[in-house]
Amino acid sequence: MAKDRTRFVCQACGAPHPKWQGRCDACGEWNTLAEEVEQARGPGPAARVPGGRKLEFVGLKGRAAPPARILSGIAELDRVLGGGFVPGSAVLVGGDPGIGKSTILLQAAARVAASGRRALYVSGEEAVEQVRLRAGRLGLAESPLGLAAATSLRDIAAGLEGEEEVALVVMDSIQTVWLDALDSAPGTVSQVRACAAELIRLAKTRGFALVLVGHVTKEGTLAGPRVLEHMVDATLHFEGDRGHQFRILRAVKNRYGATDEIGVFEMTERGLVEVANPSALFLAERRGNVSGSAVFAGVEGTRPVLVEVQCLLSPSSGGTPRRQVQGWDGGRLAMLLAVLEARCGLGLGMNDVYLNVAGGLRIGEPAADLAVAAALASAATDRPTDPGTVYFGEVGLSGEVRQVAQAEARLREAGKLGFTAATLPRRVARGNAAPAPVPGMKLAEIGHLSDLVAVFAAKTVKRKGAAETGPARTTEAV
Repeated sequence: MAKDRTRFVCQACGAPHPKWQGRCDACGEWNTLAEEVEQARGPGPAARVPGGRKLEFVGLKGRAAPPARILSGIAELDRVLGGGFVPGSAVLVGGDPGIGKSTILLQAAARVAASGRRALYVSGEEAVEQVRLRAGRLGLAESPLGLAAATSLRDIAAGLEGEEEVALVVMDSIQTVWLDALDSAPGTVSQVRACAAELIRLAKTRGFALVLVGHVTKEGTLAGPRVLEHMVDATLHFEGDRGHQFRILRAVKNRYGATDEIGVFEMTERGLVEVANPSALFLAERRGNVSGSAVFAGVEGTRPVLVEVQCLLSPSSGGTPRRQVQGWDGGRLAMLLAVLEARCGLGLGMNDVYLNVAGGLRIGEPAADLAVAAALASAATDRPTDPGTVYFGEVGLSGEVRQVAQAEARLREAGKLGFTAATLPRRVARGNAAPAPVPGMKLAEIGHLSDLVAVFAAKTVKRKGAAETGPARTTEAV
């Protein structure tokens, strides 16, 4: 009989190692190897195991009815999921501690139960009375939600097997579940992988939607197994600061909907409240007469979102200028600073640069280059941007401003919020149809970043002339 043997598994990426070492060869993380017992396997390849069922292969032609959705009763959550929970699917929800994962899932499960469907909430971190106290604060005490507190996979599986017509099951969290057949601590790669695989198997066979809550590390990635993201059908990340009232729920992976879709929530005393118009929320406290500020017309998934990009420049007191970025890519900022200095003659190398995306939203699309450049040029010349203008466009290394997708949706969203002008990339002769005109909005097309910088430089010259010869007339900003 084959004997069990020990191996060392990286708790960050799941890569096995024959012996302990300080650094994982697969992901490069330090001090993440933990000793686990590898279960013995029977001899012979899988093809020699008797009792297999012969597969039936079908052609590509054919249609299947779309899966029926289970609405959570929270429009922003259903939007991120692609229209609601899919029966038989597995969803992984991750986020920082205290960000609101358990709160929104408890709200969603309670609303599903209130709609007449069977919903179950299994807590591995809190007792039943603790969950009841939270439900009472959220006003969900009267919901017919099934509640249990357990960490043993055998007990959880037996409880789910005994339920009939279950629509939704929430497991909070997967790192607390353990299987006694594995000689390793709860939360390790082997335990999480085995427990998640069994729960997903139950969800596929019984036809209920499964939601797994996952912890995150200090770097913001899902703790433990990265392989867990490949096992589930959708991965949602909660973003935001615990001291900030806004929360962003982002779809990183979704087999039944669009990726990079976001849902915006506001944390209140009654739990997480969905925000129907996030653009107005992000711009609610904006002051249009301050230099270093520009409004970016972006797109998150299928939704256009307007956010404020803020920039502050200060003389560097040390040998190396500081670059502090919040809500954007720091490498992208370094590239844009180099383009502004080399292609546009805007000297920013000896200044500390602080960049912030107001509202807690993180921007990932290159279309924000033009808005960031406008904020930098405004801060460098101490001239505010036009408060009624939005910016969007990608900037290349030679300083050219490139076209971006969904320009019409960006302009329509800006027009709804009262913006009257937009600075966008110039259309090239060989393609890119003109965006549909928005009533009352003036479009300023630029082909090179120097055209944008020249506008702020011209306003600076006029400001100096006004101090010598008297007040100058107001000019329209781009």
